[in-house]
Amino acid sequence: MSESLEMSGLHRWRFFRSGGFDQVRIETAQDLRSLDQLDQKLWAVLACPTSGLEFDSRTLQRIDTDGDGSIRVPELLHAVRWVCERLHNPQLLFQPGADLPLDALRTDTAAGAALFAAAHQVLQRLGKATAEQLCLDDLSDPARLFPPALPNGDGVVPVELAPDAACAELIAHLIATQGAQTDRSGQPGATQAGLMAFLQQAQQALDWRQRAPHEPGAGLEAAATGQPAALQAYDAVQAKVDDFFTRCRLLDFDPRAEAALNPDEARYTELAPLTLHADSAELAALPLARVQPGANLPLCVGINPAWQSRLAALRELAVRPLLGDCEALTPAQWDDLGARLADYRAWLAQRPNSALADWSPTALRELFDSPVPARLAALIEQDRSADASAAGIEGLELLLRLRRDLVPLLRNFVNLSDFYGQQHLAIFQAGTLYIDQRSCTLCLRVADLERHSALAPLSGAYLIYCECTRPGEEPITIVAALTGGDADEMLVAGRNALFYDRQGRDWKAQVLRVVEAPISVPQAFWMPYRRLARFISAQAQRLAAAREQNVEAQSAAGAAALPGAAAPVSAQAFDIARFAGIFAAIGLALGALGTALAAIMSGFLRLPLWQMPLVLLGLLLLISGPAMLLAWFKLRQRNLGPLLDANGWAVNIRARLNIPFGAALTGVAQLPAGAERSLQDPYAEPKRPWSWYAVAALLVLVLALTWLLLR
Repeated sequence: MSESLEMSGLHRWRFFRSGGFDQVRIETAQDLRSLDQLDQKLWAVLACPTSGLEFDSRTLQRIDTDGDGSIRVPELLHAVRWVCERLHNPQLLFQPGADLPLDALRTDTAAGAALFAAAHQVLQRLGKATAEQLCLDDLSDPARLFPPALPNGDGVVPVELAPDAACAELIAHLIATQGAQTDRSGQPGATQAGLMAFLQQAQQALDWRQRAPHEPGAGLEAAATGQPAALQAYDAVQAKVDDFFTRCRLLDFDPRAEAALNPDEARYTELAPLTLHADSAELAALPLARVQPGANLPLCVGINPAWQSRLAALRELAVRPLLGDCEALTPAQWDDLGARLADYRAWLAQRPNSALADWSPTALRELFDSPVPARLAALIEQDRSADASAAGIEGLELLLRLRRDLVPLLRNFVNLSDFYGQQHLAIFQAGTLYIDQRSCTLCLRVADLERHSALAPLSGAYLIYCECTRPGEEPITIVAALTGGDADEMLVAGRNALFYDRQGRDWKAQVLRVVEAPISVPQAFWMPYRRLARFISAQAQRLAAAREQNVEAQSAAGAAALPGAAAPVSAQAFDIARFAGIFAAIGLALGALGTALAAIMSGFLRLPLWQMPLVLLGLLLLISGPAMLLAWFKLRQRNLGPLLDANGWAVNIRARLNIPFGAALTGVAQLPAGAERSLQDPYAEPKRPWSWYAVAALLVLVLALTWLLLR
């Protein structure tokens, strides 16, 4: 049959069975070359995410050609074909190590020859021209592969590539104002798009400068530099000056108001005992100057001390540049000053939102008159068109990554041999969780707790969601599958545990949520009895609480009956007929139970001795059998798929977590081989024979009752 397959050009696949399904073996170069012939219904996985895995995310991103954050079958097949076309013998991928011998590259194809030339170029730049192999670390320093002083074909020009100081200064301005683009050398640089945006912003800034109000003086220059000191000085006193001139106009209307509009002697008498200074609020509330009909505002003398500094700033920054040197302001001059500064205010509101607006008009004109922008544009185009074998070096990096990572990825995608082989952890296993004397190795990272917890319970596994924290690290959320041992009643949200990631780092883990499910058949055997014990314990606690409340009520009633206590509320009359009926019903029920118990015991004692253990065994099976059978079916149906699907995978098979494999995923505490153990416990509970006495008394009572009934 193998000869017929070879004649037909079909590959003969080999499978192994693990996890309840057939998995294809990926072990030879021919398996890789023929992978596109494998029916996708036989693939274990159809898609996996590029993040949240214990795998090199850069390799996954390079395989994810469409950049959607997920690797699908066609993308993986493309990566396999790509690497097979460039290696003489893809069997190299199955060998341990990450080095790539140069003689493994094909030179009889254009793609392989380009990588071969790129490999020699890399070794020459690294000073290892005689080396016969490459590794991924050789490509880790881009500055050595692409020196910043040489064109490299990416269209990004760093300062080191500038031919002169003027061009280097312009590149620095572009990086500062437009943001840096990273050159292949790893250095920040300028691009053509950044240069065009820079020149456009410079033109907008120059146009804005040219629209500035044309007034002589330092006030305009201050506003033009983006620091409108004249406007600030004007705004600081505008309301107070308007108040002064309004008071003066009011006196023009009625001179009799002069005494009321100026501070009187009583006001100064109130200020006399105070400690006054230029910032006193009491002084600032007084008018700027003496209010008189037709008065001007003095700027030098006769000014309220609290406003002298602000009026001095107004004179220096606004009045003198725009109106000339004045010692007093008339109302008309004040209105003219406000109108002129309003033009500056409107102009400043049109200021472009770019750093180039801070440049002076002279600097902006020099930029457009200079040939430096044209030289930089030519330099960027020269760098873009340069042939530095960048594409070959990038392809070489991808080949080195696939040399190291492709086969491990296939063993977690085409099949799940890493997971079921137990020789290597699967790429989705995040680490090990230690809790309740158990270690859980099936731990997955969880990005969205709510989404994951909605789908993951379909796996049928007992799940523990934990938040893991570590100093200096972002918190992570994991889910651990408890597949062995027994579930403690105290395994609830809030419990603390310890998580070790794949790098061996310890994390503090706290249980967030528990999804209960059967763990083992022995646990299911004892479950009915534990539930009965919990029920009896709850009922006993309820009865004890009721009894305690009754005692407290009786104590309160007794205290109320003491001399001097308030008269108690009359209680309901005792109904003897009603309670007689209740006691009769209880007696009938106890008699029926006793009769049934006696019948059962009499039938049991009539059995031959060898049948009695069988009856007891049948009774145990009757109680525990259904729970054990149900647990056995559920344990056989445990499935890894929903756990991965909830994380963005597309699992194609029923990856079962049966009982033996589940026991391998969860370790239970055991004493080391050859360990010594002392059974002497100084704090052990003292042994008392009362339990045996109670059992013997009960047995004697049952036998006596049976003898009386059968007599």
